[in-house]
Amino acid sequence: MLGLRGAAMKKNRFSIDQIIRILAEAETPGNSVAFVARKYGIVEQTIYRWRQKYKGFSASEAKRLKALEEENARLKRLLAEKELEIQTLTELIKKNF
Repeated sequence: MLGLRGAAMKKNRFSIDQIIRILAEAETPGNSVAFVARKYGIVEQTIYRWRQKYKGFSASEAKRLKALEEENARLKRLLAEKELEIQTLTELIKKNF
């Protein structure tokens, strides 16, 4: 993934456990989302996005969701590779006959 200046952006900077703790900290009375965001060097929108994504999840449920999302992405890549392989072989067969 490339940032605005072409530099690689770091992905998955926080573990699910850390995200759940950050969300809990942001909801603690006396803490604001802006304060917590500054503390962890993230933008407020990231906390709001995490809230939306992990709303009502325990840490173990959030980990399971993350694992399923990663597996889904892996399977989609595998499917795309196989579709390309089938397309290539089909074209090769057509050329030979």
